[in-house]
Amino acid sequence: MKKKLTLLLLLCLCITAVFAQTTTNTDNTKALQYLQGDGVYEAGVMVFLKGLKDSVWTHFDLFITDAKALAAIFMIIFFAIKSYEMMVGDKQLEIMPLLRPFGLAMIILWWGAFVKMIAFPTDLVANQTEQMFDSEQTTVDNLRLNRSNLMLAVANSLYTYQAQTEVAEKESDTWYGQAWDSVTSTVKEGISSVVSPLLELKNRLTVGMQLLFTQLLELLGIWILRLAVYIIFMIQIIYSTILIILGPFAVAVSILPAFRDSFSTWVARFISVNLYSGIAYLIMYLCGLMQEYALTSEISKYQELVGQNGTSANLEKMAWFAGNGILSFGTVIIVFLIGAICMFTVPSISTWIISTSGISSATSTFGRSAGTVVSMARKAAGSFF
Repeated sequence: MKKKLTLLLLLCLCITAVFAQTTTNTDNTKALQYLQGDGVYEAGVMVFLKGLKDSVWTHFDLFITDAKALAAIFMIIFFAIKSYEMMVGDKQLEIMPLLRPFGLAMIILWWGAFVKMIAFPTDLVANQTEQMFDSEQTTVDNLRLNRSNLMLAVANSLYTYQAQTEVAEKESDTWYGQAWDSVTSTVKEGISSVVSPLLELKNRLTVGMQLLFTQLLELLGIWILRLAVYIIFMIQIIYSTILIILGPFAVAVSILPAFRDSFSTWVARFISVNLYSGIAYLIMYLCGLMQEYALTSEISKYQELVGQNGTSANLEKMAWFAGNGILSFGTVIIVFLIGAICMFTVPSISTWIISTSGISSATSTFGRSAGTVVSMARKAAGSFF
C-alpha cells in the first residue's frame, strides 16, 4: 500500500514538474491538452457519443417482424370485438374507429421513417443549442489556455523568488555568523527584524506541493463535470434506443381498446427522452457563460499578480497568494461543480416540456443503482488495499 501511494505521488510530482517547467505558450498548451484534454469537454468523447447514437439507432427493425405478427393478431381480436358489439346492437357501424388499426399497422410498416419524423423537431432544437454551445465553448477554451499561461507565469515567478530567498538565506547565515559577536543588542534586533521576514517568505514560497494540489483539484472538478455530461448523453442514448427498438410492440398493443393509450404514451416518452440532447446543450451553454465569467475573473486576478504579460510579478501580492495553500482562486473549480449538478436536472426539465410519467422515476432508479455500484466499488477497493 505504501509503495503504491509513493509511486502515485512521484508520478503526480513528475507531471506537475513537467507542467510547471514549461517555458513557452505553445508547450504549455500542449501540456494542458495532454493533462486535462483539448477542452472543457473532450471533443473525441462527444464525437463518439454522436456516432454511438447514430449507430444504435440503425437497429430499429430488430423486432419489426414480431410486432407485425402481433399487430395482425390484435387486429383480428379488435374486429371480432367490434363485430360482436354491432351484432348485439350495442354499437352502430362507425368507419373511422375501424380505420385506426390500419393506421397503426402502417406506422409499424414504416417504423424507421416514423421515428425520424417524430425525432425531427427535437433534432432541430439539439442542433440549434449545440451551435450556441460550440460558439461559447470556443471562447471558454481560449480563456482557459490564457489562464493556464498566467498560472504558469505565477508558478515560475514563485520558483524564482523561492530560489532568491534561499540564496539570501545562505548569505545572511554566513554574514550573520561572522558578525554576530561584534554587534550590540540593538543592531542584533535590527538584523532579526530583517532576516526573520525573509526566512518566513522563503517558507511560504514553497510551491511544489501547492501546484500539485491545485492541479489535482482542478482536474477533479473538470472530470466531475465531464462525467455528468457523458452520463446524461449515455442515458439519452440508452433510453431512446430501447424506446425505438421496442416501440413497435407499444404500437401493436395499442390496437386493443384496453391499451389504447400505450402508443400516445410512447410518443410522449420518446419526445421527452430525445429532448435530452437539446436541453443538455442549452445547460452546457449557460454553464459556459458561467465558466467565461469565472475564467475572466481569475485571469484579471492573475494579471494583478504577474502583470498583463506575466513578466512583472508583484512580490508582496505573490507572497499573500502563496499563503492561501493552493495556486487558484477557486472560482473555476466551483463553476465546474455547479455545472455538474445542473446537468442532472435535464430529465426533470424534459418532463416540464413534454409531460410524461416514468422518465423521472427511471432516472431516479438509475441514480440509486449508480450509488449502489459506487458503494460496492468503494468496499471492493478498501478490501483490495
